[in-house]
Formats: sequence, C-alpha cells, structure tokens
Amino acid sequence: MSDPLEELLAKQAITEQLHRYCHGLDRFDRDLADIWHPGGTASYAGIFEGTGAGFLDWVWPVHEGFEATSHQVTNILIDVHGDRATSETYVTVCLRAATTDIVDRGRYVDAWSRRDGTWAIDERRFIGDIQQILPRGAQQ
Repeated sequence: MSDPLEELLAKQAITEQLHRYCHGLDRFDRDLADIWHPGGTASYAGIFEGTGAGFLDWVWPVHEGFEATSHQVTNILIDVHGDRATSETYVTVCLRAATTDIVDRGRYVDAWSRRDGTWAIDERRFIGDIQQILPRGAQQ
C-alpha cells in the first residue's frame, strides 16, 4: 500500500507544475513554462506533434502575436503510482487579438514521472473540446 502523505505530496507537486506552465506561458517565462522532462513529448490536437521543448519553441512566437493571453487549469485529477503518475486537467486558454477574442477549452492528459526528486511530463496529449471566436469585447 502506498504512503498517503507521499501521494499527497506528489499530487501537490504535479498541480504546482501545471500552474507554473500557465504562469510561464502568460508571462513569457520559458523556464517556468518548461514542465517536460528532456525528450518528453507534446501532442496538441493536430496543431503540434513533437517534444515539449519543441512545443514551447513553436508556441512562443504564436503567443507573442496576441495582445494578451490567459491560461487556467481546473478539475485536476491525478493518479500516483510510486514515481509515475497520470493526470487529466481541464484547461481554458483565452487569446486577445486586434479584433477577436479566441477562447479554447480542452483537456491535458499527461503522463508524469519523478526523476531526481522532480515531477515533470513524459507525455502530454491535448484534447480540444470547445473553441469560440468572438468579436473583441463581446460578452460570453
């Protein structure tokens, strides 16, 4: 049987990594946003396939083209098995362009591992659920 305290600590560490990712993207802080192990993969619903580092290389100039970005995560479910874990996390991404606001909702399905005491992603799959493109300033 696993140690409940160790499981709780792992879940908290993973949750904080998910929050760091969002903060890093919105503040253009690459170190904060990089929550993948070296060689960890990223599959973003047909828009990107590759490594986590490659995804950050790709998404950075895309996000720089927007006036503002906002990423939030909720409904985080994590299953821990020793030094490995899986999670499913709801995500909302809001992107402000000159004339439109883009709102994407989906889920991150992640496989994690703890190496040298640090939890990071081995494999991420983003599943898109809803996308809205609204005239800028429109009420949702």
